[in-house]
Amino acid sequence: MSARDDILSAVRLATGGGAALGRSAVARAFDERLAKPTANLIPERGKGTPAELLVRFIAESEAAAATVARVAGRSGIPAAVADYLAAHGLPRRVRAAPALKDVPWPEGIGIAVDYGKADADTPVGLSCAVSGIAETGTLVLPSGPATPTTLNYLPDVHIVVLETASIVGSYEDAWSRFREEAAGGDFMPRTVNWITGPSRSADIELILLLGVHGPRRLHILLLDGQDA
Repeated sequence: MSARDDILSAVRLATGGGAALGRSAVARAFDERLAKPTANLIPERGKGTPAELLVRFIAESEAAAATVARVAGRSGIPAAVADYLAAHGLPRRVRAAPALKDVPWPEGIGIAVDYGKADADTPVGLSCAVSGIAETGTLVLPSGPATPTTLNYLPDVHIVVLETASIVGSYEDAWSRFREEAAGGDFMPRTVNWITGPSRSADIELILLLGVHGPRRLHILLLDGQDA
């Protein structure tokens, strides 16, 4: 039997074109696999105490060309954003996720803030992640009315708020958090974005360029605790 015959045979079996016995065997194999799930092998860098995972997350994020700043609480977000914009000579105009509407922006801080989806003219996007993955320094950002996905990709500068308590070790840990929340009655988000460092590509002559498919800068604000 040729490779072509093997492929067509597999297609017929999967689509119901094979013998009943063959379809039953496939179904039994799936049932057995689902009945006895096995955990994925988590690498050592995806394990550790919360303090160790925090250190690893920062190191992996910076290795991926992101920058990180520690912030005491949500009330410290405006000053941290202002410092970053001033340090890099960036426009003092920010489009923020509606999920951050409770953040108090002082009138004298000199930053124009509005909320909603980003567009082609948005210079700086401010969003919030639900998890940070220490294994690779990856941010997890779900889509939704309060967290528009356009903020993650259209602005040239992306600033992300992440609570240190939301840092997990591995990808599996992040999905477990989603499943736990869904079990409480909420649906899973339509889209989950996994972002590691600023946008990059080396498709052209293996020359690494930042900002090709999205933001050229990624700045992470790590919230160390809650406001009093």
